[in-house]
Amino acid sequence: MTRIVRQAQYLVFLVPILVVYSLFTIYPLLKAFFLSFTNFDGYSKVYDFVGLKNYMRIFADDALLSAISFTLFFTFAKALLVTVLAIPLAMILDRKFLTRNLHRAVFFFPSIPSGLLLAYIWGFILAPIGSGVMNTILREVFGIGPQPWLADPLLAKLSTVVVATWAITGWHAILYLAFLQSIPKEYYEAAAIDGASRLQQVRHITLPLLAPAMTISVMLLLTGGLKVFEIPFALTKGGPGYETYTITQVIVLRGITETQYGLASAMSIVFFLIVLSIAVFQVTIMQRREQHLQ
Repeated sequence: MTRIVRQAQYLVFLVPILVVYSLFTIYPLLKAFFLSFTNFDGYSKVYDFVGLKNYMRIFADDALLSAISFTLFFTFAKALLVTVLAIPLAMILDRKFLTRNLHRAVFFFPSIPSGLLLAYIWGFILAPIGSGVMNTILREVFGIGPQPWLADPLLAKLSTVVVATWAITGWHAILYLAFLQSIPKEYYEAAAIDGASRLQQVRHITLPLLAPAMTISVMLLLTGGLKVFEIPFALTKGGPGYETYTITQVIVLRGITETQYGLASAMSIVFFLIVLSIAVFQVTIMQRREQHLQ
């Protein structure tokens, strides 16, 4: 009986969290699910049930189809680049040198300002006109003419991925650094005594013990990438054409700008299921990877 009372006392502290979560997450999700079957315009209190019409319209929306393609490309490209860059960077920042703390702060700093602000700054740097910073450097140093960084479909996609990678790599490097510092130094000393090279130590000690950090990092990168809005929007406004539209941008466009809340709600539900599926799949795969490495 005492044990039950003690557990009930602990559960009481969860009530405020459950109330807030239900109010700001569960209820909006259920409301969006209901509205996805209606022609609600966001203003009128009178709306009709339209069945699966909104869901059928999703797959005929060129902007959304293009947005799904680019969002998936952006998400997986950024996750791959950040992971490949953040782990070596964390290993460098873990070494002892005079300006180590300064370098850690410098690499971490881009993750502090708003992504919207960073994207606007990069918009000036990558301006496709001759006076853009990048084009000026190419002209003055290499004698190359202006490049349409944000006006060419392929270059616009690559530029968006590069800017997003630059902005967040330092943050993930610090995450890996925290896990690196928890690895006992005795492991490396014992490996060195046994004749293991630096590369072998990284392969058989560092990477296996970084597996939990990699699971967290990749999950954050994938879920954050799928929900991306500010960097592509500030850089390209979704252009040229629909080439750099993101799923969230299309949902905002259809719901708020065009007042098609029923259609936007259907898009949101489909988007939620996509994110949920990828997150569950990723966590399952990464956990198996952790067990294999350990």
